[in-house]
Amino acid sequence: MGTRIEISQLVKVFGVGQAAARAVDGIDLTIEPGELFFLLGPSGCGKTTLLRMIAGFIDPTEGCIAFNGKDVTHAPPNKRNTGMVFQSYALWPHMTVAQNVAFGLNVRKITGEKQAQMVREALAAVQMDKYAERKPTQLSGGQQQRVALARAMVIKPDVLLLDEPLSNLDAKLRNDLRHEIRRICKSSGITTVYVTHDQKEALSMADRVALLRDGKVVQLGSPRELYRAPRSKFVAEFLGETNLIHARLAEPGTLTVEAGSFAAKIAPEYHTKTEQILVSVRPEATRLVPSGEPGALTGRLLETTYLGETAQHLVEVKGCPPIKIAELNPFGPSSTIHPEPGEPVGVVFDPNEVVPVEPN
Repeated sequence: MGTRIEISQLVKVFGVGQAAARAVDGIDLTIEPGELFFLLGPSGCGKTTLLRMIAGFIDPTEGCIAFNGKDVTHAPPNKRNTGMVFQSYALWPHMTVAQNVAFGLNVRKITGEKQAQMVREALAAVQMDKYAERKPTQLSGGQQQRVALARAMVIKPDVLLLDEPLSNLDAKLRNDLRHEIRRICKSSGITTVYVTHDQKEALSMADRVALLRDGKVVQLGSPRELYRAPRSKFVAEFLGETNLIHARLAEPGTLTVEAGSFAAKIAPEYHTKTEQILVSVRPEATRLVPSGEPGALTGRLLETTYLGETAQHLVEVKGCPPIKIAELNPFGPSSTIHPEPGEPVGVVFDPNEVVPVEPN
């Protein structure tokens, strides 16, 4: 079940001559049947343009798109059997919820009891069957988003496309709906392509993520792969907080900075490098310890921000940018150090979490 999407050397150029801009620049992707696949990146990176080319709303300049081996590059949207969920929901305010969901079925000439049954099933899947006779204006933002999802899925599309569907909702509702949308998409088995600029959405929902920048895919993989093994400074910084440190490889397993040395399990190809390398270390892979502890870099606490379940420490370490440390359950029974700003402290990195990255 599900549709395999193959994208080959896809290019989209807007404008002509010196004003021409390559919004999508030679992208190759294969999205597996039934996969929940995310296109992630900052504004202007080309993710929405790519999604709209998959939908058929924008014609590519070069390259091809295939669904299960069938070329659909220049096929109109109504010939692709795709369902689209827009950022704005795009519900008809004068229609009931059931009528909104039935809209695509009317276009396909599906009427009567068959239509009613398909609408009931689609609304039940998004837990909105009790609201079938309400108008969209009588629903919350989260409920409207569920209706938009039901309308896209009721036609039983080969591919479901979602364009930043949660961006208009408050933070708590976004969190609640992330899990609900993933459950619906995975239980239906429909191949789903989801566009967002929110890394938390991508990390918590996706099977795989393509991170885009300037119209190109800069890294592709599972959320865990992208977060734990970023290949570049851009990827490391885009996917959450990180510490970026320029260091020298003194010997296998040891990196040095001005403040001292620290252990790091670096791949063998870096052992021949004599110049500085750039490494990424996540704040949660960094510990605050008493000053002078063996294996720790000596520093000075700049500030601590208490957030309840975590505390964020910022430490000045000679020769490094200020080091960010995330402490779980701060001031709890397992917390062994409670320094005040200005006091000397030690910083320890998990050697397994020190990741070399490209500087660009």
